Amino acid sequence: MAELKSHEVDAALRRGLPSQKLYLIYGPDRGLVSERARRIAELSGVPLDDPFSVVRLDGSDLQANPGRLMEEVSSFGLFGGEKLVWVRGSGTEKALIDELGALTKMPASPTIVVVEAGDLKKGTGLRKIAETSGAVLAMPCYADDARAVQALIDGEISHAGLKITAEARERLAESLGGDRIASRNELRKLALYAQGQDMIDEEDVTAIIGDASAVSVDDAVDAVLKGDVDGLDAALRKIAASKTPLFLVLQGCLRQFQQMDVMLAEMDDKRLPPGQVIATLGRGLHFRRKPLVEAALKHWSGPLLRRESDRLQNAILQTRGRAVLEEQIAMHALLAVTVAGRRR
Repeated sequence: MAELKSHEVDAALRRGLPSQKLYLIYGPDRGLVSERARRIAELSGVPLDDPFSVVRLDGSDLQANPGRLMEEVSSFGLFGGEKLVWVRGSGTEKALIDELGALTKMPASPTIVVVEAGDLKKGTGLRKIAETSGAVLAMPCYADDARAVQALIDGEISHAGLKITAEARERLAESLGGDRIASRNELRKLALYAQGQDMIDEEDVTAIIGDASAVSVDDAVDAVLKGDVDGLDAALRKIAASKTPLFLVLQGCLRQFQQMDVMLAEMDDKRLPPGQVIATLGRGLHFRRKPLVEAALKHWSGPLLRRESDRLQNAILQTRGRAVLEEQIAMHALLAVTVAGRRR
């Protein structure tokens, strides 16, 4: 078995390219999956702008042309040297699973294979191959925790030659973490806005992240909580225009429902009002959202929250298995949940 833990990956890549030739990068944070896959590609030493040395494939390519991956790995670059085959897919494509499994049983090839995949369950598909073969190095990618978000803030702000106040840092941390690339882009936009200053303050963050809130998942999540179909439609249009992945909205809704389910259980167990429960269990909520969540706790029941959470979870699983239909699946599920909230 060759699998790093999520928090070990960045440190391992700082030490250089591991010895394996087959890499599986997977997980729910697609931005982080993409970022780490690119880092491995860069460490390989293969010129990424050389079309004769780098072959990029999609999972659907392999489904339509079984044997394509094996063929590319077995062939050599036109002018010699190392070759990189970079595959992007959900990780559930049968052709990809079969061919990667076959590659683990063949003599090591000079060709480096990097596979990007979605969230994979333990013991299934591509992840099972990595768990049973030392030839594949698996790298899981999960949403940044508080420590990782702080490290990301430090890295981008210091790289820009800036400093940040404690209040601004706290405001930033509340807004980041769902997707690594989206978080990094927000930080770079903030750094560009603050050029010429020594210190980033909370007003700077509000000016930039506040503008971004029009296209953030919070707007869509809030519309779902209120049962506001028109508000959801407006939020999803802005999100689509910003090219923010809709699966982030599904994840944001699911996390909010799970938090509210815990709050409702606390309210029932200790006979507490919503405001008091939010004061203790809602410390991660931005102060502007607390009144909305408090109102939602009065209208959403535990069974309804759990039922709609199951709907969201199923939608997330479907988007991972059918990436080309992600937008349609997400919009359908979010609308259904919003309507359920409005009826409530």
